[in-house]
Amino acid sequence: MTGARPRFADHGAHILALRAAALRAVEPRAAVERWLRPEDFADAEQVYVVGAGKAGVGMATAVAARLGERLTAGVLSVPQAPAHGPDRLTFIEGGHPQPTEGTLRAGRATAELLRATTPRDLVLVLISGGASALLELPRPGLTLADLQQANAALLRSGAAIHEVNAVRTRLSQLKGGGLARLAQPARVLGLILSDVVGNALASIGSGPTVPTGTADPGAALRVVDKYGLRPQLPAAVLRQLEGGSEPEAEAPPLVENRLIGSSALAGEAAVAEAQALGFTAEWVADDWQGEARAVGVRLAELVLRRRARGPQCLLIGGETTVTVRGQGRGGRNQETALAAAVAIAGVPDVALASLATDGIDGPTDAAGAIVTGATVGDDPQRRLAAQRHLDDNDAYPFLQAAGALVVTGATGTNVNDLMMGLVY
Repeated sequence: MTGARPRFADHGAHILALRAAALRAVEPRAAVERWLRPEDFADAEQVYVVGAGKAGVGMATAVAARLGERLTAGVLSVPQAPAHGPDRLTFIEGGHPQPTEGTLRAGRATAELLRATTPRDLVLVLISGGASALLELPRPGLTLADLQQANAALLRSGAAIHEVNAVRTRLSQLKGGGLARLAQPARVLGLILSDVVGNALASIGSGPTVPTGTADPGAALRVVDKYGLRPQLPAAVLRQLEGGSEPEAEAPPLVENRLIGSSALAGEAAVAEAQALGFTAEWVADDWQGEARAVGVRLAELVLRRRARGPQCLLIGGETTVTVRGQGRGGRNQETALAAAVAIAGVPDVALASLATDGIDGPTDAAGAIVTGATVGDDPQRRLAAQRHLDDNDAYPFLQAAGALVVTGATGTNVNDLMMGLVY
């Protein structure tokens, strides 16, 4: 620990400083510059750039700068297209968390571009958080409405990301290695910024450059039945899932995927910042998952156990889920934070936060929230009100009224959620 003892009065500034340090460590331009080398494209006749994600603009800008005149053309699907992007790159605004017509337009444009590839070419695929919804080319017989209805059911079910992807992949010509297959016969290099727990490449953006084959075609239906989703899915989706495996072209022999950023890298940077602020800091784990409200209680209990040890900063990465049963407004980080606030109600000198590193938590304008013992406080009626908001999946208005929301706007990157616990 260095410097003067940190003060509880500064907890908000401390948490925002930790967040800023974490985001700097996974800034997409710098990540691409570290991982894309001149020898990667030295022998390529044509170099194409495709992909999708919330970090897509930053990643593509860095790739264009590195390639220079070697860049042939590219198509990227992003949440918001830049006013002035690099030459030879086309940015299309896709949808997130739901696919939109822009999502499909980006998929069609990507497929069209890749029809021109030869064995002498290189296809750079840039993938970051949100890619599953931002870029899509549905299998024949499926419409945008079908995909939207299926996606909504999956997101509300509380299914884990690998379960969601088991279904999504069966509906897509791009997921599960489909994009790599479309790039044949070119060489494929994937640059991937992870937004999933454990950094499984097949789960990031539903693995467009990670061929999964047809080893278990029944996995998608097992997910559907596990969460009772059949009544919520369109008939065309069920027909696709029940249709069994389809013959797929052999995966390209030259596919390389590089993980260029993750929550662990962000966490290490936040630890260093916490130490500079005067805390004893620890990166606890990067794999916290489960129902958001349960994770919030878990975070609170962990921090409360450390109260006797002096100034502590505990940092955790992960991605929770929310089984939506109510009609309220919020996101998984807000639900995590509100559950934690209930658990530390009335406790002094403790601050907790749960923040989306992409700056967008659910269908709201907030990245998450910072809570203390005063957020809910000692009033039993206020505690009951907080619990009612949790039960209705309605964390946003409660946290907004308490002044606890963190609103930052989109960050241009995404490496899971960052949870923090500060003891003063």
